[in-house]
Amino acid sequence: MKMLTLLFLAAWAFAGATGLALGDTDEVEYYALLIDGNKIGHMAVTRAVADEAVTTSENMTMTIARGPESMTIHIFSRHLETADGRPVAFEVEQNIGGVWQKTRGRIVDGHAEVSIEGVTGSRKQTIAWPEGALMAEGLRLLQVDKGLEAGTKYEATVFEPSMLIGMKGTVEVGDTADADLFGRVVKLTQVNVTLDMPTGAITSTHYVNPAFRAMRTLVPVMRMNMEMVACSKEFALSDNDVVDFLKKLFVDSPMELKDLRSKKAAQYTLVPANGARLTLPTDDSQTVKSGLGGRLIVEVEPAAWSSGAALPYSGTDPNILQALRPTHYVESDDEKVMELARAAVGDTTDAAEAVRKIESFVAGYIKTKDLSVGYASAAEVALSRQGDCTEHAVLAAAMCRAAGIPARVAFGLVYVEEFMGHKNVFGGHAWTQAYLGDKWVGIDATRVPGGYGAGHILLGTGNGDAADFLAMVNTLGYFKIERVVLK
Repeated sequence: MKMLTLLFLAAWAFAGATGLALGDTDEVEYYALLIDGNKIGHMAVTRAVADEAVTTSENMTMTIARGPESMTIHIFSRHLETADGRPVAFEVEQNIGGVWQKTRGRIVDGHAEVSIEGVTGSRKQTIAWPEGALMAEGLRLLQVDKGLEAGTKYEATVFEPSMLIGMKGTVEVGDTADADLFGRVVKLTQVNVTLDMPTGAITSTHYVNPAFRAMRTLVPVMRMNMEMVACSKEFALSDNDVVDFLKKLFVDSPMELKDLRSKKAAQYTLVPANGARLTLPTDDSQTVKSGLGGRLIVEVEPAAWSSGAALPYSGTDPNILQALRPTHYVESDDEKVMELARAAVGDTTDAAEAVRKIESFVAGYIKTKDLSVGYASAAEVALSRQGDCTEHAVLAAAMCRAAGIPARVAFGLVYVEEFMGHKNVFGGHAWTQAYLGDKWVGIDATRVPGGYGAGHILLGTGNGDAADFLAMVNTLGYFKIERVVLK
């Protein structure tokens, strides 16, 4: 269960993308990274100007604990822009619990030519540059131009290199007031930045000094306060607190759910916490209705499988065809992934049978099942044969696509009787959905035989990218399960 790792990565990237590096200086600016007041890491930011070019670098290190295991995450990014803020190039190097990757890109004629290097080798791709997208210096100049007068409001599109996406956002300038930075009181202006993600809007709050440097940034994640606070180099590099965040991924069940895998369906009543407004998706296996007091009534009944679906998919629906294409984490065009897909499917001509074979194959193929891997792509899992739910999910999705079956990564909660001392809880989880006939059906290679069932509550779907998991930021931790009815 590495949802928390993905949420942290996405949230930190989100906060950085919304304008952390605002200082007009060649000096290194240091920040402490905090969760609910506990220091878990640091970030160093540098802006350098030379030869009519501006280079902004961010170097982040943090450590999170998940039960008995801890994981150190290093992310280094560099933005190269012209003096007037036009994007030129970018690079990101990350090491997540030993899984490393380097991404480099150069913007040419409205496109970004990207090269990605990792443990599985290197590959190149070209992506369309989001119209009007800005990086660090462009954002700094925009904010200087708009100023810090209370009530100022404007829009911008932010490019996040680690996710290779553009995010449209709205900036609103608030009032100026005293702020406490580890005992140092300074006057700062509050600036709220709301970014529209495919899975919903997320707001971060920045406290900015007159030189447009963000001295403090807050991002809400699962009812936790994630903060970046400007500080001295000595404090930034000081020892971190050891904090176990695994429990943040669990939601208590109101009752023990005996023989859940044998049940055809389940109805869950979700109650929002502290006035939160809940939004959950409806799909072929899950329907969501509104109840009293902001409650949601979630009916989970796994979609029936239909045999005889074409293999490969022969339809023309553009949304379904999109789920056949290789992506950053679901590399269905990787040679090893394609080899595994052929080995799993064999001479099967029925898509439903092929999906079942892939589910079972992945369950047996991944030999080391633990939390030690940060977050690996399908191609990396194909080589390492190691990981937990997220690695099973991306590999199964990639193999389905390689076999000609549309597939996507699903994420949400699953009921477990016991996990690392937690009993009768719903824990953060990832699984796979495949498109058969005219329905999306669930498979779960971590739980064969039986796989996907009534104990899965869907919070979102995507291609396994870190940005997809931001759907959980405004959901997980903001509700409790009041009632369960098994059918």
